[in-house]
Amino acid sequence: MSIKKHVPNTITSLNLLSGCISIVLAFEGYMVYSVYMIFLAAFFDFLDGLSARLLNAYSIVGKELDSLADFVSFGVAPSVIIFHMMKISLFGQTHLPPIKNLNLSEIIFLIVPFLIAIFSGIRLAKFNVDERQSESFIGLAVPANALFLVSMYLVSIITTNSSIVGLLKNEIFLSVMVVLFSYMLIAEFPMFSLKLKNLSWRENKIRYIFIVLSIILLILLQTIAIPLIILLYILLSAINNWIFNFD
Repeated sequence: MSIKKHVPNTITSLNLLSGCISIVLAFEGYMVYSVYMIFLAAFFDFLDGLSARLLNAYSIVGKELDSLADFVSFGVAPSVIIFHMMKISLFGQTHLPPIKNLNLSEIIFLIVPFLIAIFSGIRLAKFNVDERQSESFIGLAVPANALFLVSMYLVSIITTNSSIVGLLKNEIFLSVMVVLFSYMLIAEFPMFSLKLKNLSWRENKIRYIFIVLSIILLILLQTIAIPLIILLYILLSAINNWIFNFD
């Protein structure tokens, strides 16, 4: 077998490695670095698909490996990060009190973050068998979901707005975000893909609009722009579906 056939799977393995390191860093308390590793995993996730297309190196094994890597990097790792945020919200510290001292509501709040992993697994399983998703997505893609949720941690330590910090560190708000975005993973909601079929404006206008607006947000707001870009993606998908029908 040509060595080029192994390139996408090697990059996918780097995605998986990044997710594993993110989980370890989160449990060790290095939360910022843990979040950065998820962003690195997203970069590798983009790169493996790109390399597969450029090298024409598709394989069944590669597809399954990609799903397994995405489950770890964008399902389990974000769950651990939000779990960490939930502990701080509930107890003001990064470690759990004795289990016997936890009440039912605290236990429920601590379980909620792992809905991310559960619904990411369901989303990936559906994607692998859904022939409708070759050109676009049905439901929010797991990398986008993960980037939105973990970017809340970055925003909470960067912003000087006390109201925003208080909101992002509130267990009820965190739970609502997790439940809402977990639902978005499996919702029958068409969302455009960022894959350019060609350079035509007519066939890719929604993608170009998204890219330009995202760049503007990044220039103006930097890190704080990340969750807004994901919300912009969802909004433009809704506009694309319901009003203008750009594709």
